[in-house]
Amino acid sequence: MDLLRWLFEAQLPVGGGFVLWREVLGNVFGLACALGGMRRKVWAWPVGILGNLLLLTVFLGAVFGSPNPVNLLGQAGRQVMFIVVSIYGWYRWKRARDGDSAPVSPRWASGRERLLLVVALVGGTAALTPVFRALGSYEPVWSDAWIFVGSLLATWGMARGWVEFWLIWVAVDVVGVPLLFSAGYYASGLMYLFYGGFTLVGFFVWWRTRNREERVSVETRFPDPTVGLEPAGEAAGPDAGRRSARSSHPAPYSRHADTGSGALHHASSTAPRHRSGGLR
Repeated sequence: MDLLRWLFEAQLPVGGGFVLWREVLGNVFGLACALGGMRRKVWAWPVGILGNLLLLTVFLGAVFGSPNPVNLLGQAGRQVMFIVVSIYGWYRWKRARDGDSAPVSPRWASGRERLLLVVALVGGTAALTPVFRALGSYEPVWSDAWIFVGSLLATWGMARGWVEFWLIWVAVDVVGVPLLFSAGYYASGLMYLFYGGFTLVGFFVWWRTRNREERVSVETRFPDPTVGLEPAGEAAGPDAGRRSARSSHPAPYSRHADTGSGALHHASSTAPRHRSGGLR
C-alpha cells in the first residue's frame, strides 16, 4: 500500500516545476517495449502493458487527483487501446513463435493496406476530433485525436509485422511532441522526441531484416546448382590429366553438397570433349 501511495504521489523536481515518477516509469517501460519490438521479442508486449497502465493514470490527471490536473483524453484513451491491442499482439506473436525463431517476419504492407492506413488515419482523426472536444480534451484537440488514431494503427501494424508501422510512429511523434510540451507533460514530450529518432532506426532495422530474410528465402527455394561442385579433373590431383585424355570417357562431376532439386548427374557420353581437364 505504501508503495502504491508513493507511486501516485512521488515527484521529480525539474527546474521550477516537477515531473511525476509515474510518467517517467511509464515512458521507461514504453522505451523497453519499443526496443523489444525492434528485436521482435515477445516480452515487449507485457512490458508495454505495464507502461500503459502507469501512463493511463498520468493523462487522467483530474480523475486521479494528480498535481497536474490536465486531462488528455486522446492520450488516456490510447493507453486503453494499447492494452487491448497489445494483448492481441502478445497472443499473435506467442502463437506464431517457433522454438527460438522470431515470432514475426517483417513484410511490406500491400498497396491496398497502405491506402487503408492513410484513410483510417485521416478519417479517424476527423471523426474523433469533435468527440474529444465535447469531452473537454486539451486543445488543439485534432492533435490529440491524431495521436490516438495513429497509435492504434501503429500498434496494429506492429502486431501484423508491417515494416511501415515505424513510419506511423514518426507521424505520431511529430504531432505529439509540441502537444505534450504545451500541456506540461515534459517527460513524455522528451520521450516522444527521442522516440522520433528511435522509430526511424527501427524502420531501417526492419527494412534490412526484411531484405535479408527475403534473400534467404529465395536461396532456399532456388539453390544454385553449382554451389559446392567442382570438375572431378580439378579435384582429383595429378591423375586428372591422364583421365581427361581418355576421350571416350568425359570427366564426371563430383558432388560435394546436396543441392536438392538442382543436383547434377554424370555427364553423358554425348558431352563435348575436354581439354586439360576443363570444359570448353
